[in-house]
Amino acid sequence: MKIALFSDVHANLPAFKAMLEDLDKQGPDAVYCLGDLVGYNVWPNEVIAEIRRRGIATLAGNHDLKVENLITTPQSLSEPSKKYAYHLVEQHHRDYLLTLPAHIRLEFKQGSEKLNVIMAHGSTRSVDEYTLFDTEEKQVLKMMEEANADLLFVGHSHKPYHRIMESSVGVFKHVINLGSVGKPKDGDVRGCYVLLTIDKSSSVLDPESIKVEFRRVAYDLDKAIKGILESPLPDEFAQVLIEAR
Repeated sequence: MKIALFSDVHANLPAFKAMLEDLDKQGPDAVYCLGDLVGYNVWPNEVIAEIRRRGIATLAGNHDLKVENLITTPQSLSEPSKKYAYHLVEQHHRDYLLTLPAHIRLEFKQGSEKLNVIMAHGSTRSVDEYTLFDTEEKQVLKMMEEANADLLFVGHSHKPYHRIMESSVGVFKHVINLGSVGKPKDGDVRGCYVLLTIDKSSSVLDPESIKVEFRRVAYDLDKAIKGILESPLPDEFAQVLIEAR
């Protein structure tokens, strides 16, 4: 089974479209999004609409939750502000964002062995907690034990990695950060998403049996930058993309 996972689109429609085009070519059996559809750019409604049209199972990211109790006025849609990105979100899409789950769990049965996959935005404990490549191993393993996770998929940091840890003798746990579709922070401006392959050989006993592929996708960066610069959003949001070229 081939599973596509992505996160942190942040309303960057050019990046999102390019990622979806590449994803469709891969023909995954299932697709999951780990949140942060909105913030930092001007196309949140287009991104959410396509997620919903495709029926992609999606988590709530910390930026998605910023639409809660948000009061939008004509002034808030014209004044320069970081919050402009959230005021753009139409009410029916706000309602959708605020009903998204915090976690998604999959359980695979491989003969007598189970393979538990957990998806979270930041960590299994909090949408705002970073699960980084250098987060103390003991802390990560404890969190995964609490969640009964063999494979943990996260986003939030915008920095992709695949970390393998031995939780007990001969038993391996995997943490995979998906990076970001619309706002990478690892020095590569291209959008990033992950393809996970699970087959009959996949096992916690063999670290090489979990197949994770990071796919990087180029997109119309100038269009993404222009969207910010021609809006009330701070120019610093565009500068992040300009400097990443």
